[in-house]
Amino acid sequence: MNERIYMSSPDVGELEEEAVLAAMRSGWIAPLGPDVDAFEAKLALRIGVAHGVALSSGTSALHLGLLTLGAKPGDVVVTSTMTFAATTNAIMYTGAEPYFIDCLPETGNMDPELLRRGLIRLAEEGRRVAAILPVDLLGKAADYTNILAIADEFEVPVLSDAAESLGATHKGTAAGSFGAASVFSFNGNKIMTTSGGGMLMTDDAEFADHVRYLATQARQPVVHYEHADVGYNYRMSNLLAALGRAQLSRLDEMIAKRRTVRNLYKELFSRIDGVEVFGVEGDEEDNVWLTAISIDESVTGFSPDKFASALARQNIESRPIWKPMHLQPVFSRFQGEISGVAEQLFRTNLTLPSGSALKPTQREFVLDKISAFIGGRK
Repeated sequence: MNERIYMSSPDVGELEEEAVLAAMRSGWIAPLGPDVDAFEAKLALRIGVAHGVALSSGTSALHLGLLTLGAKPGDVVVTSTMTFAATTNAIMYTGAEPYFIDCLPETGNMDPELLRRGLIRLAEEGRRVAAILPVDLLGKAADYTNILAIADEFEVPVLSDAAESLGATHKGTAAGSFGAASVFSFNGNKIMTTSGGGMLMTDDAEFADHVRYLATQARQPVVHYEHADVGYNYRMSNLLAALGRAQLSRLDEMIAKRRTVRNLYKELFSRIDGVEVFGVEGDEEDNVWLTAISIDESVTGFSPDKFASALARQNIESRPIWKPMHLQPVFSRFQGEISGVAEQLFRTNLTLPSGSALKPTQREFVLDKISAFIGGRK
């Protein structure tokens, strides 16, 4: 197969094309418009919160969420080390410092006990913690039951980075509905896409209004251009919101397709010693955005790197799970509660093609090449 098989390509078709064309023909080409309003309302209804604010990216939503919570230079934001750099970048934009919390080995999500330990240490040091910023990894919601209880104990607000978990739940409650606010990403590789984009979700009307205010250059409500605060050009365009509305109508269908891919991997790797699908326990509540596998080289005789190289030779994309933030050169000077779990997951875990846009022939090709590699090694 000559075409490259990606981990998570955008899944778009005629419905999305029609929606964007209709938005163009309506004349609402400039940022904001009726599709933005409708997209915000429909996603808020889906998640079960009062307000959504459509923005240019998940990163911008994190940035404005932290600013609205009052994060500023000298503050600390306690966050997951097992995440994409955007989470920590948004903290840095505010001038606050990240404090990294390691993860649970079963899920890769924030370890609540390490969170408690970190908050105790920061309190003893007299540091002001502006927010707790947990991340939902690969479509599995974090343990918000315990995280929110600890946050309440220490009187620290929670901003949930649900960029990867739209459509997932935690104990029956939708990801994106936890904490003071939460953030989704609609980047091209996410469960649904607006090409680029994100949304902040909250039940707090004042919170939503302040985010909208900052996202539109902090313009005062007067006829001329008046600015009392530094603002940002962070709002989503009407055209992209139209794409998002179409994608949202297909969300359950796309999750079901990813679930099919996950189940095929489960079946394949259940027969292979030393390889298992990561985070399968309780994955019925996941949106199964990406499927990762854990490889025990002492059993398999091959490393994740060798496995990835074999897939690459077949034009199949794979990638190690996120490199922990405390190992990133740009963030390595910051402190945290590090147990070594995230480092171990980075060394042993590999994400595989998981997207809803995968054709049956592509799925079969990937499974065949994996089977051939492992069979050949044996």
